Amino acid sequence: MSNTNSLNTNPFASQKIVVFGASGHTGRFVVAELARRGMMAILAGRDPDKLRALHKTYPAFETRIASVDNPASLDQALLGASLVINCAGPFLETAAPLMEAALRARIHYLDVTAEQAVARATFEKFSDAARTAGILIMPSVAFYGALGDLLATAAMRDWSTADEIQIAVALDSWKPTQGTRLTGQRNPGRRLVFSKNRLSPLEEPPPRLQWIFPPPFGKQEVVALPLAETLIISRHLRVPEIHAYVNLAPLADLHNANTPGPTPADDRGRSAQEFLMEVRVRKGKEQRRAIAAGHDIYAVTAPIVVEAAERILAGDIQVTGTAAPGEVFDAEAFLRALSPEHISFERIDSTT
Repeated sequence: MSNTNSLNTNPFASQKIVVFGASGHTGRFVVAELARRGMMAILAGRDPDKLRALHKTYPAFETRIASVDNPASLDQALLGASLVINCAGPFLETAAPLMEAALRARIHYLDVTAEQAVARATFEKFSDAARTAGILIMPSVAFYGALGDLLATAAMRDWSTADEIQIAVALDSWKPTQGTRLTGQRNPGRRLVFSKNRLSPLEEPPPRLQWIFPPPFGKQEVVALPLAETLIISRHLRVPEIHAYVNLAPLADLHNANTPGPTPADDRGRSAQEFLMEVRVRKGKEQRRAIAAGHDIYAVTAPIVVEAAERILAGDIQVTGTAAPGEVFDAEAFLRALSPEHISFERIDSTT
């Protein structure tokens, strides 16, 4: 979609998007992206001081105080909106109350969770209700979740089935937000892999292997770390094996309590963190790859989820219920809309 609209010319300007958790680290990137595209936001959350501070930067956006333990406040926060983006983790605590509020308001719901348990519960518990309400509920529209799903869907293209999907993420570092740390503390359950056409617990210790990434990362040792993309991809692509990996260096950062949080390195507030995500889809001896690279896994979530919101509000998406991004959107067109401003993107086919 176009990224150059102004508030006066954007056809979606009259459709308000609630950003719940607007004053959080990822929420602020989402608000900035909405403003940049000329879309109207309602800044929602539980901390009035933080919302007032954010409102000084975006005075055209309304603020509403709301908390997940007060359903009436959520109903007021969503009043008059067309869509809500939930940026407030841990999502094990916030997703269900926000989805229930979206159902009451009959508006679309997107979130940016990487939590497998949340994505799984969304598909299992909210599909029928969302379809009945005529809305779309989509979890994990973020770096972890949607990006891997869109890359896998773009790589599959005309294949109706494949033998295996592998997703590998390389980060040069990982400066976690407090939200990421809190999520890890409150979500200690075993991770799930998709193998032999079913979800099962990841074996302990997690498998490791060598992965040769494109430059600048090159050969890296990676460890199995399935996040939301495992659930998202297995929902709609017919592949019996789906495995996800992350290189070791950023996990050392993540597990170190002394690692500082992300700090701005450019005029958009993005950190200097570099990422590369490579998806390999194998069918017999044929292999198709899709690769995305860029800066700051938190910041890049904003254009991903806002691009999804804009496409939904454009009215050409007829899907209701719960869905994965690859089910709803033209995956390659979506990724190319983000390139080259937010990510680089390429596809490569080969024979193994």
